Amino acid sequence: MPPSLSDTIVVISDFRDGWPPELLGGTQDDAKQCWLDGHRAPPPGAGATPAQRERLDVTGGYLERLPLAAIKAGLADRAEIWHHWRPSTPPPFSEDHALLARRAFHLDGEDAPFCSTDMLGFIAAYGAPKILCVWGLGVDERILEACRDSFKIYNSIDAPAFRIPDDVGRHFDLVLTGAEWQSEEVRARLPGMECLVLPIGPDFADPQTFRPLGTTKPYDVIYVAAAQGYKRHDILFDALQKRPGTRALCVFGYGEMADHLRHQAAERGLDVSFVGPPGVPFDEVNRLMNQARIGVVCGIDDGAPAILTEYMLAGLPVLANAGLRCGLQYITADTGMTADPDRFHEGIDALLAKADTMQPRPTVLAHWTWDHSIQHLAKHQRPEQARRSPVA
Repeated sequence: MPPSLSDTIVVISDFRDGWPPELLGGTQDDAKQCWLDGHRAPPPGAGATPAQRERLDVTGGYLERLPLAAIKAGLADRAEIWHHWRPSTPPPFSEDHALLARRAFHLDGEDAPFCSTDMLGFIAAYGAPKILCVWGLGVDERILEACRDSFKIYNSIDAPAFRIPDDVGRHFDLVLTGAEWQSEEVRARLPGMECLVLPIGPDFADPQTFRPLGTTKPYDVIYVAAAQGYKRHDILFDALQKRPGTRALCVFGYGEMADHLRHQAAERGLDVSFVGPPGVPFDEVNRLMNQARIGVVCGIDDGAPAILTEYMLAGLPVLANAGLRCGLQYITADTGMTADPDRFHEGIDALLAKADTMQPRPTVLAHWTWDHSIQHLAKHQRPEQARRSPVA
């Protein structure tokens, strides 16, 4: 059989990289021929054998865990992650392993939802995927129309429930949300749209990577979060100033505020150590989390952060901002507490006092690891794969 995407789950992220867009000439047919001729990258690979499926580990970040879980559960035979790229020379095709590949497609411009003649050409060459997942700012309606027979899933990743126009959103078969209020907002815009509270970060947790190590814990608190304003490090710093002697560790994967936050902590005389950016590998994040007694999530206007259940799998109970808009369903009597920003220092006190008596990891293992979540997702996949016509 010729190469095809028919057995593949594809995840399109809203990641963009490179310089401002260099608009490339050519039509969809030109792009299709480029792919078929092998000028751009290899064609789709073969699907999983039973032995490969058995050996597959569902690890990585939020982009990887859902598609790998789908392969493991038999919903697809292979996976690809697609990124958008601005300049004329995108990064090369790469494979994490035999069943997960990454491709980068030229952008036609900067406006979201993103349009890519390059991506349309690839779909024209090799067909639509079995399952198409679109995260974030979305893709142009023409891409969704080209994938009309795919089972199409959307998740905004962020606190705004639906970051795409309604005429694009109507093509999806299922919207994953981070809280019930998000589902209500989606259904208000698109009556009849099927929604499922199943955020792809915390609800596809990876107990293999994130786990207790039994090491010493020199830090009281750890905050793993981008060095960006919406993560609200100021709430943590205010709490630390009200609770002298607290030792904290901040881990940044990326973000433009790292130097500012280091300066702020030093100016306030806080006992805070910093790691990154750049980010460190997941196993190193786990090692760093194991050096603290509790994890914190300080944001308000945030999607359901994957770090919620990653802390818990490492054995750390979590103190979350009571105003967090998505993800408070993971905070239970066994996994953590919430506190208002002006009382966050009291929350740190209270959670440290009982941290050793709580059961965060067993609770996540019972409810929110990838094997539970992929079964929830599978129940919502229609036998015919897609709705054939978009929601009106």
